[in-house]
Amino acid sequence: MLIRNWSGSLTSRQPDAQIRLIDDPGCQQMVGYRTEIDLATGDCEVTLDVGPQHLNRNGLLHGGIIATLMDVVCGNTASQHFDQQAHPPVVTVSLTLSYVAAVQAGRVRATAAAQGGGASLAYVSGALHAEDGTLLATASGVFKRIKR
Repeated sequence: MLIRNWSGSLTSRQPDAQIRLIDDPGCQQMVGYRTEIDLATGDCEVTLDVGPQHLNRNGLLHGGIIATLMDVVCGNTASQHFDQQAHPPVVTVSLTLSYVAAVQAGRVRATAAAQGGGASLAYVSGALHAEDGTLLATASGVFKRIKR
C-alpha cells in the first residue's frame, strides 16, 4: 500500500480531538471506506458501511474487502509510527490475516497498533470489529517506509 497524499482536513471526533482525514484516489473511492487519524495520538481508524457491493456470493462481507481494510489501517498506523506529522509513504512487505467471524451489514471498524520497528520497517497488528463489538478479523503486518 502506498500512501501518496492526504487532505489534511480537520474534523472533531471529541471536543478536543483533531482528526486528519486521509483522502486517497483510487481504491478508497471505489470501496467507500473512511480513514481517520487522531493527530494527538497517531491512532488510525478505518470504517466502512457495508453495502451489497461489498458482499460475496454467500451474502457476507467479502474477504478481499476485509483484507483491504486491514492493509489500509495497518499501513496508516505504520506511517504514523515513523512520523506523525509527515505521514510518510509506506509499502506492505507482508500481511497475515485471520478471519474470525462473518458480517452481512452495518458498519465495521478497523484499528491497529504499531508493535515496534526501526528506521525503515514497522511491525503492526490490527483488528476489525462489527458495530456490536464482534471481532471479525485480525491482522499482523510488516511495512516499509519508502522515499518519494
